[in-house]
Amino acid sequence: MDKWIRSKWFVRGVSLAFAIIFFVFVNVEVNDSQSELRFFGGSEEMETIDNVPVDIKIDSDNYVVRGVPETVNVSLEGSKSVITQTIQLKKYKVFVDLTDLEEGDHTVEMEYSDIPKELKVYFEPKEIDVTIEERSSEEFPITVDYLNTDQLPEGFELGHTEVKPDTVTITSSKSVIEQIAQVKVFVDVGGITEPVNNREVPVNVYDSQGNELRVAIDPENVVVSVDVDNPSKTVPIEVTTTGELPEGYSLISSEANLEEVEVFASSEVLEGIESISTDSIPLDEMEESGTVEAALDLPDGVSVASDDTVEVTFDIEQTKTIDDVPIDLENVPDGQDVTFIDPKEGEMSVTVVGGPEDIDELIADDIQIKADVANQDIGEHELEVTVEGPDGVSVESEMSQIKVELNEE
Repeated sequence: MDKWIRSKWFVRGVSLAFAIIFFVFVNVEVNDSQSELRFFGGSEEMETIDNVPVDIKIDSDNYVVRGVPETVNVSLEGSKSVITQTIQLKKYKVFVDLTDLEEGDHTVEMEYSDIPKELKVYFEPKEIDVTIEERSSEEFPITVDYLNTDQLPEGFELGHTEVKPDTVTITSSKSVIEQIAQVKVFVDVGGITEPVNNREVPVNVYDSQGNELRVAIDPENVVVSVDVDNPSKTVPIEVTTTGELPEGYSLISSEANLEEVEVFASSEVLEGIESISTDSIPLDEMEESGTVEAALDLPDGVSVASDDTVEVTFDIEQTKTIDDVPIDLENVPDGQDVTFIDPKEGEMSVTVVGGPEDIDELIADDIQIKADVANQDIGEHELEVTVEGPDGVSVESEMSQIKVELNEE
């Protein structure tokens, strides 16, 4: 055995074995060290979580606090895998603990929970100034603000409004309660023609400058119902004209096919409406009776349910003078001759009045003027004349009597 141990080959073999073991050990240590360096250096990261809600720990039955932001930004520094897991689980909380503080102004730090200890946590902001005040509650009536009233359809208006409940209880500090100037809800009425029924809307609280106040409102929402009315009234239709008929024509009547019309408008507008006129109808070139269509002249904000035009019937008469109509003498006694004294020519003018369709073509031959000479003695006489014309035509002579002289033949 001793001889074998002293052998040079044994020594060489042992040396080689030790060399291999040392080589392996050194390489393992180096690799482990590099691995560890990569883990602690290369994986260190920071990530920010925006708008994390802030909880408040306080005796909320007796106190309220001002100055606490609704949210803060939280930055986490550490292992990427731990950060990712923390964000995904969303168990973390951010809060301010005011339980041991009295009324007044304080500067407090943000705190957190349920974030792994191996992560570093940074807040923005880290410290905040808060004011702790005694809690106060008061009941306020609710007013309703209507949005887009200018977009209500023409003729529609808002009627009775009901809010349930019509008051809310607001809780905050006494100083904030004293700032409250308006408690209101908003109802959009643009374009509506039907009532608003039981619409749930949020309650808003404002100070005298119109700034919204952050307060506790009970209830936070109320139910609003609004009547939408379309007032109307029935008024007569008046026909209006412009200009004058041509010479020799006169207007007997003008009448719309409807005597009255129902108009729709707001109550305020309706109060000032007693009648509705047509658009002015020109008479300048109207030379016969007939019917024309005319639009109703509706004031702004007024509408009608039916057609906004009417048919207007005009009754027109024409006046015309016909000259040189011969006078027919009747019952002249035998053996006598009659001489016209006035008018000397035995003719006179007449005025005829009637519809243009009857008057236009009328001539002297269509008119008869007669005087009766029966039972008259020789000498001068004044005789009554009668005038006749076609049916539907009124005829009037320029003289109701004529003067004649009877002579022996």
